[in-house]
This record gives sequence, structure tokens and C-alpha cells, in this order.
Amino acid sequence: MLISLLITLVIGGIWFYVSLPAINLHNTGFYSFVLVLLLVYILVFMITLGIDTGSQGINLKDYLSFAKNQCKVVVIIVLAFIVLFIVGQIISLPVFRAGSYHNLLQVEQGDFSTDIEQVSYNEIPMLDESSARTIGNRKLGELSDMVSQFEVAYDYTQINYQGRPVRVASLEYGDFFKWFINTKEGLPAYITVDMVTQEAQVVRLSSLGLEGMRYSPSEYFNRDLNRALRFRYPTFMFSSAHLEIDEDGQPWWVCPRETRTIGLFGGADIVGAVLLNACTGEHMYYDIQDIPSWVDRVYSANLIAKQYDYYGTYVKGFINSLIGQKDVTVTTADYNYLAMNGDVYMYTGITSVSGDQSNIGFLLSNQRTKETKFYSVPGAIEASAQSSAEGVVQDLGYKATFPLLLNVAGQPTYFMSMKDSSDLVKMYAMVNVSQYRVVATGDTVAACENDYIAKLKQSGIPIETDGDQDIVDQTEKTGVIAEIRTAVIEGNSWYYIRLDGADTFYSLPASMNPNVVILNVGDTVTIQTSLDQKDEKIVKALSLAIGSPDTAAPPQENTTTTGEKPEKTE
Repeated sequence: MLISLLITLVIGGIWFYVSLPAINLHNTGFYSFVLVLLLVYILVFMITLGIDTGSQGINLKDYLSFAKNQCKVVVIIVLAFIVLFIVGQIISLPVFRAGSYHNLLQVEQGDFSTDIEQVSYNEIPMLDESSARTIGNRKLGELSDMVSQFEVAYDYTQINYQGRPVRVASLEYGDFFKWFINTKEGLPAYITVDMVTQEAQVVRLSSLGLEGMRYSPSEYFNRDLNRALRFRYPTFMFSSAHLEIDEDGQPWWVCPRETRTIGLFGGADIVGAVLLNACTGEHMYYDIQDIPSWVDRVYSANLIAKQYDYYGTYVKGFINSLIGQKDVTVTTADYNYLAMNGDVYMYTGITSVSGDQSNIGFLLSNQRTKETKFYSVPGAIEASAQSSAEGVVQDLGYKATFPLLLNVAGQPTYFMSMKDSSDLVKMYAMVNVSQYRVVATGDTVAACENDYIAKLKQSGIPIETDGDQDIVDQTEKTGVIAEIRTAVIEGNSWYYIRLDGADTFYSLPASMNPNVVILNVGDTVTIQTSLDQKDEKIVKALSLAIGSPDTAAPPQENTTTTGEKPEKTE
């Protein structure tokens, strides 16, 4: 028995070191860990007992009788764990606990016009994660001292950093041998990608006065992040850890602590988080209400979407979710992130369970506090908006990112970035939620918005402004054309126009205003631009009209006019 127990403990220790199960009755992996160890003990005991009895000439009947008596307690424990596991699964089923699943997420009703302020371009993420990943990977490839030893981790976490939406990713070792060479100093940097300017930066920890990151998922042995967490918190169940940086640039691993709130295995939720310093290994556990405000993500988007699906599916009980399905709603196929009020919010559409092509509204959920609001904004589902935007630029082959829902001129509006085959953003699109055939595009966000507002006017859709301010800060120039240059950029014809007495060139593509192809030196034109680029040598035009403001020809369908303030409509 002592030999069997010793062998089992050795096997169990090795298995625990590799698989890292949480010692917790809510964790299904714990049951398999215990059951396998008990079976290993029985098997080893039978083998060692057989060797011992065989050497003493004991017959088989006496051997089995003795083995049965010695293993009786272990067998009872095995059966008890099996029964507990089965009962735990049954009492966690939605058929018995539909109300509890519905109550996992508390959803408040929100008012779109009050809660969602008109768009601020400093807070709109222009990139999705795949585009950020492409830009970040290319940035690392520019650094010869790092690219041969390190790679960029796959996950890019969206956070608010110093008031701007940013995605951050850690480095990881290229392989085991590169880990062996560099592990003493740790990972030397992390990558940030500004979601507005689309600029990537390799932040060297030495420039911040910090040592390398010694704890990460790409480490081996005791400095592996998951192993470090398990040894320090053996009973905690963790959701996926992710990297965030505080306002000083210090990297931390945010490790949300999971629990099960329904039965033994149902109703996954977050009750707190461990923050682990990626450089020093310093760690601290915080209850959910005490988590520092600089942490942006504790609840994952997948968890929030899953909890809303429970909320919407079991709104009138389990039977109704199968038969009748009155008032049953679910989230749409994907989600996106929006930076507001210093936090990151998960956005997703809400549609009926029947699978039609329309949304009844959308959901915004704070990923730090799980404060969740539903906004009743009927309209097309996100996939329809993406298809509408892609149809406008189908000759270019651009693909739309999953949209964000913004307040543009008082109208619920889908905003998307348009990406080429290299996963780089080339244009932007806005689609009206209630009338998804109202589509605007532009090479800049400001140009896209100008085009969108013009089309809202043309369609008779009411728009709003903040007081007497234009929605876009803009200016216009009227003058005589002194010089015209052309260039073909990525298959698009661009025209560069310089006015008499000025050094600035105004650029716009022929796709934005076909009239540009018939312009000649000596023609009078009125060009509208945004104020934030007025001092540059080459300025992107928001619109162009032939003639002075008083005599300018009407703009083309996808061309915005100069800074006329839209009228307020009751």
C-alpha cells in the first residue's frame, strides 16, 4: 500500500504540474484528475500485490479477496465522485434553472439619443483586431535585434491608454532554444497599436526603467503564467488571462477569476481578478468591486454575449424557449468594441431568434463592471450593413469590418472600416441603421461623414447638430486652378490641385467626384477640407465644386457641399 501510494503521488504530482487543474468542485477537470489518480492507485496496488503474493505462492482466490478488501474504500470514493459529477450536471441544466440563467445578466433600458453622444473621432477604433495584428507584426519586423528572437503574441487586447483606444500585445519567444537564450532577461518589449492613427509602436521596457517581462504564457516551467497562477491560487478557476498596461506603461496580466453560480457547473460568471506584474511576478487579488479603474477588461465579450443569450432565450421560461418562443432574442453573430467615458464597451446587435435579417436593437456592456444597457434601435443586421458598404466599393474588392453603432448627426449609424486583401484599412463607410441603402464612403472619416450627412439630407432623414457647430470642423477655399497633377494609387485615379497663389495641393480621387476629370488650369473651384489638416502640404479634400460658392454646380451624389449647417428638424 505504501509503494502504491508513493507511485500514485509521484504520477499525480507530475500530472498536476503539466495539466494544472483547479482544486475546486466547480471545475470539471478536477473530477477527472481525482478519478484517474484513484484508478492509478488501484492499478498500481493490484500489480504490486500480485508480485508480492506470487512470490509467496498465494492462490488467486485469496489474492482477489485481499485486494477487494484493501481497495473497497477507494472504490467507494470513485463511485461517490461519479455520482456527484452526474448530479452536479443535472442540477445545472437550464430545464430546471431557466430563471437563474435569465438572471445572470442584468440589462437596463437605455436611451440612444441621451446615452450615446455624437461621435468623437478620438475615441473611434478604426481597426479591428486582425488589422491591428497585421500592423503590429510588420512593426516588429522592422527591428533587426528582435525579429530573429521574438514573435508577437496572437491576442491584441483593446484598452483605453491615456485617453485613447489602443490594442496591446506581448512578445513571445520564437521557440524553445530562443527561450533558453533569452529567458534570463525576459521579453524586452510589448507592442501597442493606436486604433485611431493606426500607428504601431514597440515599447521597450528598458526605456521605461523596467526589467524584461519574466512571466508570460510563452515561458516554460515555473515562470509560465498559468503555472505561476495555479501555484499561488490552487483553488481559483481562471478565465483567459490577457495583457494590459497601466497609465505608466507597466505591463500587467489581468486574470479574471471564474465561478459557477447555478448548481455545480452552470452559470459561469466573474467574481474578481488577479493582477500579476509581468516583469516582477508581484500579484494581488481584487474582488470585482475593487478592481482598479485603469483595468479595462474583466468580463470577456464572449461571456457577456453568452449571458445575454441566456437572458433573451429564457425570458419567459424554458418551455417558451422551445415552443412559441415569444419575446425570445439573441445576440448577432459577432461583436466589436467602443471606447466611452474612459472604459471599453462591448457592442453587439440583438435580433429575434427566428433568424430574420433585422435587429431590434443593440447592446452595450462595460467590460470592467458588466453594466449593460439595451437600446431599442430597429434596423438592418450588421451583415446587411457590411454587404451594403462592400457593394459601393465592389470594384476595389474591399471588405468591411464588423460595424460599430455610432450617433452621427443624431442618427443611429453603422461605422465600418474597409480593408483590402492585405488586411489594411483603405476607406471608411457609414450606413444608416433604419435605411441601410443610405451608404457613404470616404478616404478619411471626415470625408465619409460629410458624404453621409449629405445623403441623409437627400433622403429626407432628419439630422441634428450640437448647437450652431458644424458636425465636422471644416474650412473651404475658392480660387483659380494653377496646376493639376495626377497619380494612380492602388488602382485609383487621384487628382492633386493647386490654386493660384498657394503652395498646398488638394487631393481627391475621381471616384469621389467624377467632375474632377474635366477640370482645366484656369477653372474656378471651391474645395472643402477639414481644419485638422489645413497646414499640410498635401491636403485631402472633403468635397469639390466647380465655381465660387454662389455659382458652384450641385455636387455629385457622393460629394458633400461646403460647410452649410444642417437645419434642425423636430
